[in-house]
Amino acid sequence: MTPFRDDLPSLTGGSLPAADFEGRAVLVVNVASRCGLTPQYEGLERLQQRYRDRGFTVLGVPSNQFAEQEPGSAEEIHQFCSATYGTTFPLTAKLEVNGVRRHPLYARLTEAPDAAGQAGEVEWNFEKFLVAPSGEVVARFRPTVDPESDEVVTAIEGVLP
Repeated sequence: MTPFRDDLPSLTGGSLPAADFEGRAVLVVNVASRCGLTPQYEGLERLQQRYRDRGFTVLGVPSNQFAEQEPGSAEEIHQFCSATYGTTFPLTAKLEVNGVRRHPLYARLTEAPDAAGQAGEVEWNFEKFLVAPSGEVVARFRPTVDPESDEVVTAIEGVLP
């Protein structure tokens, strides 16, 4: 069942319609501006540019749950991402990815296991979930897995519409 059942709050106000993700391969990534893994934004944007015309998108989900590494306002986050990394992929408003206030999107995503068979809580910033055009969560990559690694690229290419 698709994790995109409902519209998502957009970082820039309004919403990101769930319909925008239907029939697309989506790499959902919880992001943070002040993390040692923040340079992964570069690879995420390159993936966005490389595959966007083939039915793919990155979806960035800012979260401040890990050592408060995303403390900024929506405007500060947007400015940082666009000015520092030139991001063009959509970003949600800041969401909780773990715990009792976990957003429903992550309640569904975290049911998916990683390559070692482990499901459950998000470990840290930049954990990645690949959702196939059918809406099925087909892969989960832990935070230190580079977004342009062979395993991520192969998984993306395997589900492009």
